[in-house]
Amino acid sequence: MKQLLSEIRCHLTNDILPFWQNLRDDRLGGYISYVGQDLEKDPLAERGCILNSRILWFFSQAAISLKDPSLLPYARHAYDMLCRMTDIKNGGVYWSMHADGRVMDSTKHTYNQAFAIYALSTYAKASGCMGALEKALQLFELIEEKCTDSLGYLEASTADWQPESNEKLSENGVMAEKTMNTLLHVLEAYTELYRISGDARVKERLYFILDVLEKKIYNPLLKRQEVFFDREYNTLIDLHSFGHDIETSWLADRTLEVLDDADLTARIRPLLMNMACKTRELAFTDHGFANEMEAGVIDTTRIWWVQAEALVGFLNAFEKTGDATFLENVKTQWQYIKQTIIDPRESSEWFWCVDEKGVPNPDKPIVEPWKCPYHNGRMAFEVMERMQHAQLSAIE
Repeated sequence: MKQLLSEIRCHLTNDILPFWQNLRDDRLGGYISYVGQDLEKDPLAERGCILNSRILWFFSQAAISLKDPSLLPYARHAYDMLCRMTDIKNGGVYWSMHADGRVMDSTKHTYNQAFAIYALSTYAKASGCMGALEKALQLFELIEEKCTDSLGYLEASTADWQPESNEKLSENGVMAEKTMNTLLHVLEAYTELYRISGDARVKERLYFILDVLEKKIYNPLLKRQEVFFDREYNTLIDLHSFGHDIETSWLADRTLEVLDDADLTARIRPLLMNMACKTRELAFTDHGFANEMEAGVIDTTRIWWVQAEALVGFLNAFEKTGDATFLENVKTQWQYIKQTIIDPRESSEWFWCVDEKGVPNPDKPIVEPWKCPYHNGRMAFEVMERMQHAQLSAIE
């Protein structure tokens, strides 16, 4: 495990960080948002606001985790761009911008607002910028005012906060009014905001979201989350998202740790460990972690973010259950990532995806509005933090 920690830390500092530092755009602002499979950069490509928020979070958390203030100017650069991506008149963050700063897609999506909260909260912690924390709390208020009903969280809105269809977070041939994915990342954002602000209103909503997860999202018979829903949380499709389940198993567990409520933990953690075990059973081999299963048919594509989440999910499951086989899974998954998912070419990062045999998809870029340093960077930060855990130290 010491070797694994050393390798992941070196990969973070020698590969992931320099790659994203080199995408900083000092001419137009923000970060270049498209790098093709051929490693050619397109400085004029669409600037996704989610990508920018994730870059802001990444450099902020890197400065914290590595205790390296020299990374804060990179975070500040993304923060300045996020401010430009904010609608001054109506509030909230747009979906995307042109490289020259004009609004490209004015959709206000709850998922997008959540990642801005996540990034702003972490930047405030890293830099001491209280203005960033104030912006995060303002976005929290906007989500609660504009993007909720009595049952949960709504998805897509126009620039002036009128409901619109949810193409951006709907897949697999359905049009969902509510999604597990958006709820999960509102939970993640609010957890970080509460951890940094201590705001009682945010804490109250964390309890609400966990209740929705338990009663509306989690399927106790199949030990999985449902994915796409109508407005009343009726599921729309027989779909098991392996990546989201293993991600939820540790992200929601982090919320339990932050809330530190023994009764809540006793109720929710068993569901999360069920998901970790079930996805391992269905999706994991020594050749990586499959994507999803629809109507009983498994999509064996190995997607970059799913591989990173599997490693963290296994590590968390080991910590919480003491089952040493999860620790062996961590080691196996890291070997797979090293050998197959990390692009060996100089000045590259992770492949977007590979097939079951490990062959990269030539049509998938290295960077685009969804392909970011959030999942693999977070994997590195989590391993660095969790290796201090007493259970891991005791194995040596």
